[in-house]
Amino acid sequence: MRRTTTALSLIAAVSLALTACGSGKPETAGGDGKGTAEQAPFADLSGPEIVAKALKATKNASSLTLKGDVPDGKDTVKLNMALDRAGNCAGSIGMSGGNADIIKTGDTVYSKFDEALLRSESEGEPKSETDAVVDMLAGRWMKTDADSDDAKEMTAFCDLDELLAEFDGTGSAARKGKATTLDGTPAFTLTEADGKDRYTLYVATEGKPYLLRIENTTAKQPDDLSFTDYDKPVPTTPPADKDIVDLDKL
Repeated sequence: MRRTTTALSLIAAVSLALTACGSGKPETAGGDGKGTAEQAPFADLSGPEIVAKALKATKNASSLTLKGDVPDGKDTVKLNMALDRAGNCAGSIGMSGGNADIIKTGDTVYSKFDEALLRSESEGEPKSETDAVVDMLAGRWMKTDADSDDAKEMTAFCDLDELLAEFDGTGSAARKGKATTLDGTPAFTLTEADGKDRYTLYVATEGKPYLLRIENTTAKQPDDLSFTDYDKPVPTTPPADKDIVDLDKL
């Protein structure tokens, strides 16, 4: 069963979304590009300067939660995952019509796959074997040593430093937008283009200038990725369920 493909696909999908911050082309629509910037926060900064501040603040966060729908080829990755610099993570990943819950705490990884994802990950294997895997594991928590090869690949996205490394070396030609609010948080928008894709970036204007959301507003394939719960502890309490399958003993 190819359990590791979920994590690897997630890394690729998130990396694709993060490159929107450095596409290097401004959004050309919208007049002179100043919007209401002169009356809003960051009035003394250019679009690229605001993006640079947001990326620096985001890279320095000790933890955050990634949430949203991100395209991955013909599929869409639905994620809600908290992660920190210590390599801990907790949350859920949806793809291939299924869902997986994952908790990585210290040296142990806990995971729970639903039937749809188990069957997707077992594609190409004999039906009898797939049915046996589904019967044994669907909807049940599993645990394994975090140092095992499968666990390392399955939780590679738990490394916040690795994910945020996508911010390194990015340039920007972002166009300034306007002051707004995002889920009750004061924010400032910027727009940027990459080929036919059009992106809107939201940056916090109170406290640290964290990146709050990247939206791909292209009608053909709209998607978004939100960054929330900065510097909050990752909820890594092990599952209370005592019926946990120890994969290392199978």
